[in-house]
Amino acid sequence: MLDTVVIATDGSESVVRAVRVALDLARRFDAEVHALYVVDAGEVDSSPERLREELHAALESEGEDALESVRDRADRDVVTAVREGDPAAEIREYAREHDADVVATGTRGRHGENRFLIGSVAERVVRTCPTPVLTVRQLESDEA
Repeated sequence: MLDTVVIATDGSESVVRAVRVALDLARRFDAEVHALYVVDAGEVDSSPERLREELHAALESEGEDALESVRDRADRDVVTAVREGDPAAEIREYAREHDADVVATGTRGRHGENRFLIGSVAERVVRTCPTPVLTVRQLESDEA
């Protein structure tokens, strides 16, 4: 039985299918849906100091848009949150705090195909999260 589904989103096109699959799963089990966006503190901290505030604001805005996209696709209320820190650690902690039954995520993020099979954040979530993790691969156009 699933009572709580957490959708980790970065707002990228590669997460759209993961959102769709997670929402379908939540509908089938009548589960509560949480959508989480994490502002990557490492990305902000590694940017030139003069750009950090602007980058942080842009990432927060992107996060709100990503969460709005999940809400728009859902057939139920969605609890949303924007956090800041290491994305994998924040996703893992959020899942623990909300007693999630499953965490859903895409396999590639905003940075594209910089990993061979699975995005670095998704890989770290799979390796470290005590909650089951559903990774959903974006289909190529010829697979759809």
